[in-house]
Amino acid sequence: MRKILLTAFEKRLCNELQNGLPIAERPFAWIARTLQTDEDNVISRTKILIKKGVIRRFGPVINWRSLGKFSTLVTAHIEKKNLPKVIKAVNNLDGVSHNYLRNHHFNLWFTLRGDSQKQVNAILKKLSKRFKIKFFSLPVIRAFKLDVRFDALSGGRRLLSLSAERCPLNAERCTLNAIDNRILQRLQEGIKVVKRPFYFFDEDFENYDCLIHLSGMIHDGIIYRIGAIANQRLLGFTANAMFVCNVPQSRVIKAGKKLASLNNVSHCYERKSFKGFPYILYGMMHGKSLAGLYELARKFVKSQKIKQWELLETVERLKR
Repeated sequence: MRKILLTAFEKRLCNELQNGLPIAERPFAWIARTLQTDEDNVISRTKILIKKGVIRRFGPVINWRSLGKFSTLVTAHIEKKNLPKVIKAVNNLDGVSHNYLRNHHFNLWFTLRGDSQKQVNAILKKLSKRFKIKFFSLPVIRAFKLDVRFDALSGGRRLLSLSAERCPLNAERCTLNAIDNRILQRLQEGIKVVKRPFYFFDEDFENYDCLIHLSGMIHDGIIYRIGAIANQRLLGFTANAMFVCNVPQSRVIKAGKKLASLNNVSHCYERKSFKGFPYILYGMMHGKSLAGLYELARKFVKSQKIKQWELLETVERLKR
């Protein structure tokens, strides 16, 4: 991994962009005021961060559950000789957004989203039949943290502090109108780094409506934020692992909140377990070294009196 040198201003800008663009006609002008500079400088420096690869893309963080979608984490044990063909098949699935190879007996881990649990189960059944491999689904029971932002000023030592996250796993399903659907579609295509990035449409009245609808979808929890997705490795976060542990049901909420509060933990969930993998509490850990993540995990399990746990190192990112 090549070394990227960033100025202090670029690091501050990277943090602001990860926190999300203000829903305004000219959001980069608002960020410029926060950073005590001008809009043109923010736009040009943002383009430099993209060119350097520090920012991979701009886009929305969407609460798919509120839109009636079903999402789950899937794992399987894949023999080395079969990995290429299984990885290719998984990555070609429409509902797969992330896929990782991890250092464990269950070595393939990917997220799968569909219109319903029935549809997702059918997809996994078809995969199992095709490759004669058992795929295990671990859907979320409870979420403690849903987002991750990397502190560019920390040199890989900590994530950005998050305000209290809404985790509306049991929220009522939202019905989108035609404009909402058009906006979500455009957002998923990516945000352009221009003065008016939310002006998607040809008519001025539609663009004004766009800001109103975006604000409404964020207020309703359909969209968590619209911001930069950073390349964590280029910001110094070269170690990545999935922490899993077994906690009594009577203590899972307390332990989950504690795990989610750690500076190096993101995407913290309670999930269903399966035979041979008894863990129910999951947290993604990010840092400068795997040794540092093991130290963090040991401190946590000692404080929570947890006996059964593992740290699954990410060997390769296969899709994201």
